[in-house]
Amino acid sequence: MAGAALVALDVPFAAHLSVIAVVVAIAVPAFARGFLPDIRVDKQARTGFAAWRERRTLLIGLFVLAFTLAEGAGNDWIVIAAVDGRHTSAALGTLAFAAFLAAMTIGRWCGPWLLHRYGRAAVLRVLALTGLAGAALFVFAPTLPLAVAGTVLWDLGAALGFPVGMSAAAEDPELAAGRVSVVASIGYCAFLAGRPLLGLLGDRVTVLRALTAIAVLFGFAALLAGSAVGERPTTGPSVRTSPHRPVDRV
Repeated sequence: MAGAALVALDVPFAAHLSVIAVVVAIAVPAFARGFLPDIRVDKQARTGFAAWRERRTLLIGLFVLAFTLAEGAGNDWIVIAAVDGRHTSAALGTLAFAAFLAAMTIGRWCGPWLLHRYGRAAVLRVLALTGLAGAALFVFAPTLPLAVAGTVLWDLGAALGFPVGMSAAAEDPELAAGRVSVVASIGYCAFLAGRPLLGLLGDRVTVLRALTAIAVLFGFAALLAGSAVGERPTTGPSVRTSPHRPVDRV
């Protein structure tokens, strides 16, 4: 909302970013003091490239890739798609983006309660389908208000994919470092390749229509939810943490 107001008031871009930089420089160190302490793990835990051969770890990586690209595409292209594709003003396009970010905040606030109550796989499958509907609505809605509603559904759907995927990769403290590094490496490919690929597609079919690909990604994520981030047993001898415990491999 503040960003949309600043755009409407023609506040210089440099002044806007300077204020944000000061706020971040003060807030981040202050809140970082509340981070959880490091957890000591067995020094014999496996390292190297072993995690790249684990089937479930790779599935989590692909799951996170889909959600990361869906989230990143909204950050990168919603304003351009709204202004160029729907011929709105820059201020209204920024407002659509503000709605997108507000939905992300709400989704991550409410997410822990939903996950605790209904389980990871079920919640993320529903959220992926919600994101699919939202992305499709943003692209094909006949009016701007419906398109903005689509951005809300889109980002509600995308809100939990990345953090829950990382959490699933880190379930075993002794193996977490390798698995999280694999998932992060795959997931962050979305930032390297997703933006230019959507841009190239947008040159051919317009940016607005190119975002149809995001709906397809959400469908892919919904199919992966159970096998990638489904709950694992937390009791019994079969889940005792050990670097020698067998793992699924490709």
